[in-house]
Amino acid sequence: MQNIILVINPGSTSTKIALYKDEQPIFDEEIKHDAKELSKYADIIGQRKYREELILKCLDRNGYSIDQITCVIARGGALRSIPSGTYRVNAEMLEDLESCVYGAHASNLGAILAQEIAERIHVDAYIVDPITVSEMDEIATVSGMPDIKRESIFHALNQKAVARLAAKDLGKPYKDCRLIVVHLGGGISVGVHSGGRVVDVNNALNGDGPFAPTRCGSIPEWSLLKLALSGKYSEDEFKQLVMTNGGVSAYLGTSDLREVKHLVEEGDKHAKLIYEAMAYQVAKEIGSCAAVLEGQVDAIAITGGLARDDDFVAMIKKRTSFIARALIYPGSDEMRALAMGAIRVIKGQEEAHEY
Repeated sequence: MQNIILVINPGSTSTKIALYKDEQPIFDEEIKHDAKELSKYADIIGQRKYREELILKCLDRNGYSIDQITCVIARGGALRSIPSGTYRVNAEMLEDLESCVYGAHASNLGAILAQEIAERIHVDAYIVDPITVSEMDEIATVSGMPDIKRESIFHALNQKAVARLAAKDLGKPYKDCRLIVVHLGGGISVGVHSGGRVVDVNNALNGDGPFAPTRCGSIPEWSLLKLALSGKYSEDEFKQLVMTNGGVSAYLGTSDLREVKHLVEEGDKHAKLIYEAMAYQVAKEIGSCAAVLEGQVDAIAITGGLARDDDFVAMIKKRTSFIARALIYPGSDEMRALAMGAIRVIKGQEEAHEY
């Protein structure tokens, strides 16, 4: 019997959906949402029925009905810290996502939409590897300030999927690999994978590790504190400065690395400095991760949208080639990663977790 899996990945201005027949994609489509239409709703959670109807219409347009679906899997939202894996959607998960107790994010809609569609046809709904996956060793959570604990918030879905690809290319089980996985996107996360766990990783959302196209990364604490207390920014503005308007965007007025490279090619020395400094900081983070693994690194796996930039990747490789060889996996296939999370449970390769 073949399994038909509906995959749902909600973003702030679109909802991506895909249909898989076991490991084979049937179709993959991005439903764009008009800003004026979204403005009718008080918050993200209020958009649930609107987005659900669009998903059902998309299925119908592609010649499928929900009655053909074996299970529904969605991108995980802002949840409490949990181990990696596929999780069955339950009431406690839905309550945390609907209340946004761990943060308001478009991905909170994923499990909500999956459950509402799954309930119509009496099948299971799942999520897999949300951004709050936490498998860090206890020693890695110590920050240097007792009131603050280092937290694991990173590109868990893509990092785990790429780590499995790297393990396959190395001819070893994932749990036997010692990897450094680098996700290069609007945010940048560098994770240490050992024994099948991400034992250390920078907080790629709230300000830790390398600066990125839209995020400031680690900042000298005292300077940051003075700026925060200066009265120049409100709390919300300061959050935006750290999470969405920092990094390359703050320096150059754009987070698009294609525009940055154009500036570099035109001879803009400041753009060249920022472009190279970001690669420098990524390489430095890889070096610190190599120390976690005591220098015994099977490979450095580089992924994300910026992995398509050969010049940027080359700068990273130049500074890290002494550690291990680099395996490059450009982009991030989140839809396939989600579908494979469902397949592993359906085929009994792993058990679904309860939240």
